[in-house]
Amino acid sequence: MATTIRDIARAANVSIGTVSRALKNQPGLSEATRVRVVETARRLGYDAAQLRPRIRRLTFLLHRQHNNFAASPFFSHVLHGVENACRAHGIVPSLLTAGPTEDIADQLRLHAPDAIAIAGFVEPETLAALVAMGRPLVLIDLWAPNLRSVNLDNSAGAALAMRHLFALNRTRVAFIGGSLAHYSIAQRALGYRRAFFEAGLLFDPSLETTIDANLPPDAGAALAMQRLLDARAGDEAPNAVFAYNDVAALAAMRVCLARGLRVPEDIAIVGFDDIPAAAQAAPSLTTIAADKEALGSRGVEVLLDDSPAEFQVRLPVRLVVRASSAHATYTGRTGTPRALDMTSSHSETTP
Repeated sequence: MATTIRDIARAANVSIGTVSRALKNQPGLSEATRVRVVETARRLGYDAAQLRPRIRRLTFLLHRQHNNFAASPFFSHVLHGVENACRAHGIVPSLLTAGPTEDIADQLRLHAPDAIAIAGFVEPETLAALVAMGRPLVLIDLWAPNLRSVNLDNSAGAALAMRHLFALNRTRVAFIGGSLAHYSIAQRALGYRRAFFEAGLLFDPSLETTIDANLPPDAGAALAMQRLLDARAGDEAPNAVFAYNDVAALAAMRVCLARGLRVPEDIAIVGFDDIPAAAQAAPSLTTIAADKEALGSRGVEVLLDDSPAEFQVRLPVRLVVRASSAHATYTGRTGTPRALDMTSSHSETTP
């Protein structure tokens, strides 16, 4: 005989009304009670399809280190994609930024979401607490085993950047990275290192540097570039830089230009993300581009899919070549420079 709400109420020692509210994710219960009821229902084999409530409210959760949209606009575009997808499905989205010292359960209780989209980096303890809440959730620009996630093909993007630089005989390529606790940064760093092996080139670990986490991203990247230039001269100096994002790449380029280096003649620079400032820079920045709004909207689609074909989705990226790397543009019949465009070979696959 199938498990009923009455069976769950008896096992959890609560009323039938409490079970109903807990399974429908309705307000009026403590988080501890709601989690206990949901876990009891699962233990008794209650139909999982019935446990999945209709999603009317979704909270887009962002770490406080990502919430400066003016300085780092990547997640503002992702949020737009989430909002558009929510609008199409009649879902009310809300934005919550939180840090590691805050009670995430208490903050979410104010939002009363039916589901959660977690974007970018969060501490493992925070992710574990969110998973324990039992609400449907999806990771965007973040990955964890057995959880639904949508990411860019970060490793393939790094490979595109490096192959482009190697093709220009730039083999002393420095990498300015951020914390490897960030899944996307770790994947980009992995693609950077792997590119040397695949090209049959020696990898110099001293050319890889990580920005100071205590500094704003642009200031940290500028300091990292200064240290790279101070530590090496002549044939030992880097002749190209691949930065983990455009903010870091633009900061590195400003340092190079201030030192009297010519970009791209003396040093080529490539970023990642293709934020608006990349095309507007002087010289314009070669970068790895992706549809950031699609990253957000696809996250909502994966969340809503009762039986997704893939739990972990990767979206393709493309190389857009501009003036910050040698031979950055070609001239069309009109004489107008045009950005070259190369797309990664991967699309939607599991990592």
